[in-house]
Amino acid sequence: MAESMLPNTGTKGRAGGGDNVCVGFIPLFSRLHPETGGGSAPRVRQDAGAECGFASDQFKQIQQNSVNVTFDPDTAHPSLIISEDGKQVINGETRQKLPDNPERIDPVVSLLGKEGFSSGRSYYEVQVKTKTEWSLGVANQSIKRKGTITLKPANGFWTVWLRHKQYTARADPDVHLNLYQDLQKVGVLVDYEEGQVSFYDAEAMAHIYSYSGQNFTETLYPYFSPSLNYGASNSAPLIITNFR
Repeated sequence: MAESMLPNTGTKGRAGGGDNVCVGFIPLFSRLHPETGGGSAPRVRQDAGAECGFASDQFKQIQQNSVNVTFDPDTAHPSLIISEDGKQVINGETRQKLPDNPERIDPVVSLLGKEGFSSGRSYYEVQVKTKTEWSLGVANQSIKRKGTITLKPANGFWTVWLRHKQYTARADPDVHLNLYQDLQKVGVLVDYEEGQVSFYDAEAMAHIYSYSGQNFTETLYPYFSPSLNYGASNSAPLIITNFR
């Protein structure tokens, strides 16, 4: 079995509202919303997600699993506009005349990556800077693409999103992630054999949430939603970062 990319201190998290999802390493308390009392040291909240930091060399080990990811126009909602290099996507807010192929997601404003993951470890980063609403993660190849979509593992989605200034892991039940600072760039690591999808604050080099103990049986694809623009407040693009 592949070794976990989370530093091993004898603990392992799972998706769920009651767990401390600072998985397997000591939290950086300065990054958390602490609970304090009577001069005692801050402690991690047990009922919500919290950031946990890496040393620089540890995080570089995670980034060494980076893979090339580009947006797949054949899966994109008709209002989404993809840059020529396939690395940026915005909501153009006007439906383009595109073929309604089975791969295309509609009416949910989202799309998949071209590159799928079916073994080993795969890591990529997405810039979400200045956006007020988005969804990121991975999805099974066989996901529902037409009509209402619910982002839950039972439906083949392992995601984190931002809604109403609240970061949430779309586990079952949802896990609210109490982060000290707004995310600028999100890292996603898939460890296929371990059955784990992990999310990182790539700027702060901090782990924010992991889905663990999953049983992947088909190809996983990066999932993205830049959401609606809400005037100009959420019009910034999602940008897939180049490493090399």
